[in-house]
Amino acid sequence: MNYTNTFKIALTAIKRSKFRAFLTMLGIIIGVASVIAMLAMGEGSKSYIQNQMSGLGTNLVMIMPGAQQTGPVRSSGSSRLEMSDMEAIKTRSPYVAAISPQVQSSAQVIYGNNNWSTSMYGANQEYLSIRNLVIGSGRVFTDREIRALDKVCIIGQTVVEELFTQGEDPLGKTIRVKNIPFKVIGVLEDKGAATMGQDQNDIIIAPYTTVQRRLLSIDYIQGIYLSVTDENDSEAAIASIEDILRKEHKIKEGDDDDFNVMSQSEMISTVSTVIDAIKYLLGAIAGISLFVGGIGIMNIMFVSVTERTREIGLRMAVGGRGYDILMQFLIEAAVLSVLGGIIGIIIGYLLATLAGSILGVDAVVQLYSVVLAFSVCVGIGLFFGWYPARKAANLNPIDAIRYE
Repeated sequence: MNYTNTFKIALTAIKRSKFRAFLTMLGIIIGVASVIAMLAMGEGSKSYIQNQMSGLGTNLVMIMPGAQQTGPVRSSGSSRLEMSDMEAIKTRSPYVAAISPQVQSSAQVIYGNNNWSTSMYGANQEYLSIRNLVIGSGRVFTDREIRALDKVCIIGQTVVEELFTQGEDPLGKTIRVKNIPFKVIGVLEDKGAATMGQDQNDIIIAPYTTVQRRLLSIDYIQGIYLSVTDENDSEAAIASIEDILRKEHKIKEGDDDDFNVMSQSEMISTVSTVIDAIKYLLGAIAGISLFVGGIGIMNIMFVSVTERTREIGLRMAVGGRGYDILMQFLIEAAVLSVLGGIIGIIIGYLLATLAGSILGVDAVVQLYSVVLAFSVCVGIGLFFGWYPARKAANLNPIDAIRYE
């Protein structure tokens, strides 16, 4: 059998009905383009969120109070965090690179005639390195200021823009938080938006003792933030911290913890898993159109076999074998699928790029998604083209020649 001639015959048959061939390929084109665009946007979104979450801190581990009840047995611990807990972790865990207490209060901030609603965080100096926050101008508060409950603060760029609308230099100025005066001693560099649209520049940081006693009137801390020495040590660090806190809180074996320890890597992994599930679900839904395209190929191939019944009979009468007829129609189905797949890949890439630019996310077209979509579309084309091709190959030559 001369495959070159068979391919030329199949190509000629497709050229005879270009518009019909295009309509046949349309389902394949839409299916491949949809799958590639969906997977590319999903992968791009995952990378974007991972990068944004990584920007929240360096090898971050967060400790929050609160029991997780997993059964009828409850913890007999304190259900809140103390500075002694932080000191115990700092001195006894070998995985801690930096550690800070945290207390937080919502704050209505006033400067002159301007006011702004923001969040005020109380922490120590190490909090900035843990959260990847950088002083753009000014300085961080000192240990003496923490001990003295001094009313000093560091503000983010959003707070600067909302309060100092005349372009004043915030350093040395006094702002009022809940009618308490705070002197601005530092301004943070621009950090941008975090995951879920949270503005990381909309922040005020003050000594934790000041926020704790002057604003919240509490003697405990609301959380502990720390960074581990190596990201690969996150699990070991969490195990070490849990062991230390269970001893500090005198939690009996078998009782639930009265605290929660969460690592940055765990949060990223959880979010990535959810996004992957959504991405593949959307890709699978988009892939349904590939099967619709395959059905379209089958329909057109049936029409083609019917229209060319006499041609098939003549070819078989002059010595053409059923296998030759089978291959001719299979090649036609394959060509339609391949062309549709190539066009679909190009359109899918363009759609993903366009959607990414509109949404502000870099679309990531991975090789596996292109290979998968292309392989599936070719496989579907051959699968749905097989039955019409087999029907053509099994025609009786005499009946085919006499067909009107």
